[in-house]
Order: sequence, then structure tokens, then C-alpha cells
Amino acid sequence: MWPTFCNGPIRRREFLRIGTLALGGMTLPSLLKAQAATSGKPPTKTVILFWMWGGPSQLETWDCKPDAPSEYRGPLRPIHTNVPGIDICEVFPLQAKQAHRFSLIRSLHHRMASHNDGSIELLTGKTPLKEDPTSTAKSDHPDFGMIASHLRGNAPGGLPGYVGIPRVPFMVQPTYLGMTHSGFSTGNPAVPNFKPPNLTLDAGIDGTRLGDRRGLVTQLDRYRRGRDLMGAVQATDQFREQAFDLLTSTAVADAFALDKETPATRERYGQHLWGQSCLLARRLAEAGVSVITIDALAPSPSNPIYFSWDDHSNPATGWHLEGAMRYRAPFMDQGLSSLIDDIYDRGLDEQVMVVAVGEFGRTPRLASPQGVLGRDHWPGAQSALISGGGLKMGQVVGATTSKAEYPVERPLTPQDLLATMYRHLEINPHATINDFTGRPQYILSSGEAIRELV
Repeated sequence: MWPTFCNGPIRRREFLRIGTLALGGMTLPSLLKAQAATSGKPPTKTVILFWMWGGPSQLETWDCKPDAPSEYRGPLRPIHTNVPGIDICEVFPLQAKQAHRFSLIRSLHHRMASHNDGSIELLTGKTPLKEDPTSTAKSDHPDFGMIASHLRGNAPGGLPGYVGIPRVPFMVQPTYLGMTHSGFSTGNPAVPNFKPPNLTLDAGIDGTRLGDRRGLVTQLDRYRRGRDLMGAVQATDQFREQAFDLLTSTAVADAFALDKETPATRERYGQHLWGQSCLLARRLAEAGVSVITIDALAPSPSNPIYFSWDDHSNPATGWHLEGAMRYRAPFMDQGLSSLIDDIYDRGLDEQVMVVAVGEFGRTPRLASPQGVLGRDHWPGAQSALISGGGLKMGQVVGATTSKAEYPVERPLTPQDLLATMYRHLEINPHATINDFTGRPQYILSSGEAIRELV
């Protein structure tokens, strides 16, 4: 149940921004004023990232090597798609029917072999200066969703510019952009009667004790003066009035209202985390959110052992490559293929770009302790799927060795992939943003949009 103010139920704008505005030290009117001064038009382009956290194997997804020796090719086999010459793993039969609506990148590579470092490379385009084998590192730079939020502002109707379903990737930080651009985490959309969670109010801000919306902004102003995390900012009556209007916006509630979809549509996507996440992502994209990430938590509570794409062999827990892929892949195949079809069938394929990728690939040679098959971390080669965005579909870009070890054709980097995503978002990837000290930081210091796609 959403909390209630004296004037009625608190709407999405309030629960969305109260916590982040307080933490960032900016009042809502001040944020609106800054946004109006920097944005010329509302966002019209969206990137949806299906974030395959843990590192999916290239050989068990989109770069099968059926002719490789048995210790490399793995337990799964390729199947043909509806585009001649493009084969993908057998666990993706629905994707195989829509290869004309996506392109595959098979030659991504970098050097970061631990989870957080690889994630930071893929999400921010910045190579960590010091490798962290413990996978506890946090980014020193904002990711592409935070950059988009900063440069493009909020979506129409007060929706945030950056949304993570069910969460924003945990290893990235907004750093010099401020907490207002950290992204909004929705929680699990597959739970019954889904509503995005209310953000916790600290430092004495209690929504149930606020007499009216003007009192809310007054308390936020007072909170900001006490914490002063981002510096003092001025707000005018005009922007206060705009803030009050957004506090009662119905656009936000409508965008998150999965119950407005037909039961048949929800079943087509799948009544599980990844299916409903893809459906919610489509709704948010239609509403104009710039960046939406879908994180790879356990797709179903019935078997949480396979909660990520980190497919090491583990005889102690029973985690093994074939079992993990055969369990996990159908959830993704159902949700992602439904999302891609909806984007095209609804005429959103120019507006919305979908990317599915993880932080690295897996070792070409299988590991098999005690006969349990698995693959370890391997940033030397990885694959990605791209759909929509007005790009050229139905093709494969790049190639790896016969054992999927390294690129041998058109080697590409995470920076190239990010530059392609920024291009779609109408952001110059080589522009600069000033950090806390006023020093300009390049959004990307290298990388170009992938020419075969554009």
C-alpha cells in the first residue's frame, strides 16, 4: 500500500525523489530549474540494457563452436535462426525466430577479469586503474544511465531518466554527478500487486506527518540546508509551482501499472522476474525514460542457485554449466524475445534500442572438477545482442578464433558498444563533464559507434 498524505495518496513523484533529493542535497524545484536550463527537448530515445551480470559464456549463447574439440565446444549445440548463416545456442529457440530483428556482436573484448572491474568497464567505459580480484570495487565514474540522466534530464511527466529493474547495477556510482542521477530501483515487478517501493525518509522527514505538498518542499529545503551535500541552490516560485504539479503527476503511476496490460500479454512475457522486467521496461520506454537496465537476479525463486551467469563448476553446490543454462535461458528467451517483438510490432524500433550483454565471456576450455562442467572468467572474447535503435539488423559483426578465444575479425571494445548506445541517445560520447574539482572528464576517452550497425 502506498503511503497517504492528508491531501490523498502520495504519488510516484514523491516516493521517487524524496530520498534521492535528500541524499543529493538538491531540492526538487532546484533540480527542475537546472534541468530546464540544460535540456532543449524531452527525451525521445531509450536504451534498454538486459544486464547479464556474472558473465555469460559466448559459446553457450551467441558464438557456438560446434566444430571445436569437445573440451571447448561444451554440452550444448547450435540451432539455425531465420536468417541464413546465423546460428545461436539451442537454449534460445524464440530468439532463433527473430534474428532479422537483432544483430550479434561476437568480437567484444577487454582485460578486466573480475566481476566488478569488468562491469565498470562495460557500464562506464572507464578501465579501472587498479584491478580488484575480490570483486568489491566501486566505480570512480558514473555509468551511461547516470550520464544520460544528467544530460537529458527527466522523462515527460516527472519520470526519472534512469531506471533499474529490479535494481541499478550495484558496482556503479554517480560520483561527481551527484545522487540525484544514481537511478531509481523499482523492486521486483513480478510480485503480486506490484508497486515501486517507497524510499525511506531519514533525518526526521516523515511523509505521514506532512500536512500538504508545500510543507514537503519546505522540509526538503530545510533538510538540504542541514546536510548541504551538493551546495546551496536557489529556487523560484515558478519552479516550486512546477514541482507541486509533478508531485501529483499520473504519468508515473501509469507507466508502472503492469496491471493495465492484458493477462495474455503478461503471460507472453512470462510471469517471472525477467519476463515482467522486460514488460515494465517496454512501458517505461514508451513513457520516455532514457535508460532502463534489467539486472540478472534469480529469474525465479524456485531455483535461486542459478542466480547469475557466473557459470563456474561447483560440485559442492551443484552449480554446473549445462544445468544453469537450461534452467536460466528459457526465462531470458521468453522475456527478451517478447520485448523485441513488441518494440517492432508497436513501431518503437527507431525509438528503442535493446542491448543484452554481461561484463565478460567465459574461458574457451571447459573446467571439469569431479566431472562437473563449468567455465571461468574470460574477458578476451564475449558476445552481445543488439536490437532496434534504427540500426541495421540481421547480421553478425566480428568473429573469434575457432575456439572462441580472441577476436580475429573486427575486434571491438566496450567503449565502441557504449559509443553506439550514446549515439542512439543523441549524446556526444567524446564530450566532457566537469567533476567535483571542475576538471573536465571525457564521457568516453575512446570508442566509436559500430559502423556496421549505423
